[in-house]
Amino acid sequence: MLNFNFQNPTKINFGEGQISVISKEIPLDARVLLVYGGGSIKGNGVYQQVIDALSEHTFFEFSGIEPNPTYDTLMKAQEIIKAENIDYLLAVGGGSVVDGAKFIAAAALYEGNSEGNDPWDILAKQQAVTKALPIGAVLTLPATGSESNGNSVVTRDGNKLPFSSPLVRPLFAVLDPTVTLSLSDRQISNGVVDAFIHTIEQYLTYSVNGKVQDRFSEGLLQTLIEEGPKALAPATKENLEVRANIMWSATMALNGLIGAGVPQDWSTHMIGHELTGAFGIDHARTLSIVLPAVMKVRKEQKREKLLQYATRVWQITEGDENTRIDQAIRLTEEFFETMQVPTRLSDVDLGSKDIDLLIERLAQHGMTTLGEHSDITLDISREILTQAL
Repeated sequence: MLNFNFQNPTKINFGEGQISVISKEIPLDARVLLVYGGGSIKGNGVYQQVIDALSEHTFFEFSGIEPNPTYDTLMKAQEIIKAENIDYLLAVGGGSVVDGAKFIAAAALYEGNSEGNDPWDILAKQQAVTKALPIGAVLTLPATGSESNGNSVVTRDGNKLPFSSPLVRPLFAVLDPTVTLSLSDRQISNGVVDAFIHTIEQYLTYSVNGKVQDRFSEGLLQTLIEEGPKALAPATKENLEVRANIMWSATMALNGLIGAGVPQDWSTHMIGHELTGAFGIDHARTLSIVLPAVMKVRKEQKREKLLQYATRVWQITEGDENTRIDQAIRLTEEFFETMQVPTRLSDVDLGSKDIDLLIERLAQHGMTTLGEHSDITLDISREILTQAL
């Protein structure tokens, strides 16, 4: 097992009716900016619960954060922060809203560098975040794990870039699985697949004898395989236990626990970001297209863990090594298809003519040495995208 430091201070309030705890989690003297997306929270009762919980607080609102939040939208919140002396953010929504709140929190106190003070440098130049406003989160769409980590992704002019800082990790998060009952099938599918691939990218690398991390990861993968389709099936989609298990799995997939002390491979995410930035494809759907191709192209480098994945997650024990690996990849693709997401570029009307643009964008963003061994070059990324056709 590799050396690691692990700390996750986010307080999780999990279960039905937990939104009311906001009143105690946020200091009464805080000046709160409530940030959310397109207004769906006003139709499913979440907004009213939040407003009720903030009844004794001074708060203001900022809405309109998009899926794949944009820099231009997020910077508009700075006007309210300055005018109203905001000192606390409450993000209510899915991962995009929480990601957006993280950038808003960092940009609000960004002091810049010798070349200027453009907060975009936090992403484009990976300038360190030294201060940020405190954040709380009410999760409405389990997927990204953003409610209990310090990661964020922001888009500007078609460039989708990540940043990370422990200073933007939410101080608390509310996870009420009842609020997920109003999600569309597409949102459910995207969330399950996103959580699944977050887990895979911290698991499907090479062995360092991290038995605890491996077993945690395998349990999460099996839970998502079992529960994900139930959330789409008419007979079980209203089952609150199904939703609760999916919600907690998504949080656990990317709160730092399963990735502590093990190598990680985020090449699927980095290539997927370019698909979203260039063509506007849902984040999770880019991942379901890219991951099977990564598994196939990197089969030799990942052989040991692919065999472990085949045995422990899919219970494949018969056949030679290549047969077992191929079957595990095929079952992964079939799981994605059951979750109603694409597994090929052709499924989203893209072809070989589009690969050059994606490779150019990877080069532009410095994504030239991806993978757990930092050996996925642009040529190998091209091979992965070609495999995904």
